[in-house]
Amino acid sequence: MNAIDTLVNLKPDTLVANPVGAPVVASVTVAAEARKVWEVVGNFGGFDKFVLALKSIDVIGNGVGAIRHKRFKEGGLEVVEQLNSRNDKAFSMTWTTIYNNLGVGNLWASMTVTPGSGNNSVATWTIVAEPAAGNPMNADEFRAFLQGFADEAMGNVQKLFG
Repeated sequence: MNAIDTLVNLKPDTLVANPVGAPVVASVTVAAEARKVWEVVGNFGGFDKFVLALKSIDVIGNGVGAIRHKRFKEGGLEVVEQLNSRNDKAFSMTWTTIYNNLGVGNLWASMTVTPGSGNNSVATWTIVAEPAAGNPMNADEFRAFLQGFADEAMGNVQKLFG
């Protein structure tokens, strides 16, 4: 039912929903202290440093609730996301996609950094997503697409501190 059917029937609604599915996890050991790695992967507006397919990122607002608009170098592809949670002491944040034209439906993601042994740390990007209606990929292809994207980005994080 449309939320604006009649004024009498007006009810809150949203198109943002948590996705269902197994998480895709991309994790790398980085030769740097957790705080230094967090300065890169925890920068909500700085993913273009390690997601090399990005042309630009604009962030509206600060902290939880901020909106990030990512534009890709290829074919007018765009993603708009909202920062859901952030803990700079625990080196963690989560976000949700609210719009994209990549063939991805509902998407929730997190980025974390944990101290490792010595001067190393572990950076982990976790994604739970569903394909958008009309996406021609089957479940395995969609999962492989997400995994490849996240693995490449996290590999770039590792190289930044190489």
